[in-house]
Amino acid sequence: MSEPLPKLSIIGGTGALGGGLAVRWAGAGYPVVLGSRSSEKAARAAQEIDTGNNAHPVHGTDNKSAAARSDIVIITVPFANHSAILQDISSVIAGKIVVDATVPLMPPKVGTVQLPTAGSAASLTQDALGERADVVAAFHNVAADKLRNPGPIDCDVLVCGNKKTARQRVIKLVEALGMRGLHAGPIANSAAAEALTSVIITINRLYKVDGAGIRITGDLTAPDTDSA
Repeated sequence: MSEPLPKLSIIGGTGALGGGLAVRWAGAGYPVVLGSRSSEKAARAAQEIDTGNNAHPVHGTDNKSAAARSDIVIITVPFANHSAILQDISSVIAGKIVVDATVPLMPPKVGTVQLPTAGSAASLTQDALGERADVVAAFHNVAADKLRNPGPIDCDVLVCGNKKTARQRVIKLVEALGMRGLHAGPIANSAAAEALTSVIITINRLYKVDGAGIRITGDLTAPDTDSA
């Protein structure tokens, strides 16, 4: 008998990225809860997601309740709300994997890399949560609108985290979305993935591209995770 799929909560699930992730994971059979500052808004957004294939219905509630109900917490909020969200959910994430997809974009110059002094948003999350949760950084370079369209997405996902077992669980989530996830080292390396988002925004604008992504070339069939 196969293991049951983990319960996922998407904090900021009413936004473009969070909503797109919810559509894909729910369609793949994962139990999904959307989190928002407004439980009513989250519930309405959840009702609009048609999971199909007799999958679990998506539910919506406030951020803290959503995080408490899940095995894996995915944070997809604007950087301006990042610190407040961490404070809100910090008491209910013990023992969980926390996947941070936050990018430190600072309007109006979102096409310019502006990383925090800690190095990355994910590093801020790791510092804030300490050993209570396994923090993994992922999904920074995925175009949100492509997640809502069926079929594979031509994009690799860099997965950073201090524990390879946690990274591997997140890579399984990436594969369920129809993409390839790659071990990319410790949480400090998330600075590179977060910075790439501003680079991709600039490329999209200059080359009139609809959601550029990244691809890592080479033979990646047998990753060496013993030293990473």
